[in-house]
Amino acid sequence: VQLQASGGGLVQAGGSLELSCAVSGGAIGDYIIGWFRQAPGKEREFVATISWSGGNTRYSDSVKDRFTISRDNPRNTALLHLSRLKPEDTAVYYCAAGLRYGSEDQSDYNKWGQGTQVTVSS
Repeated sequence: VQLQASGGGLVQAGGSLELSCAVSGGAIGDYIIGWFRQAPGKEREFVATISWSGGNTRYSDSVKDRFTISRDNPRNTALLHLSRLKPEDTAVYYCAAGLRYGSEDQSDYNKWGQGTQVTVSS
């Protein structure tokens, strides 16, 4: 299965973006989907994850109440809606697929997309 993240861009602080993760070569419904991000000079960190059916979600404290993860299994797509963006949200955002719900551990995700850049200006 392959994943491709898109939707990144340049946005002012306080603005919104919606990132998309398109899955091909397999059914997205077979996987947990997670979003991670890597800021310049920092390690990649967990952002959010969603269960197979979308009924359960989990967020990092830094994005909780601002970001929303969702999925559309018939369209083989997952989304991450980013709102009330801050300059510290600037990073490359990656979607990933795994089999262990709720994990913030990157090693539990064995399929990764190429990343999409989000830049938030102050």
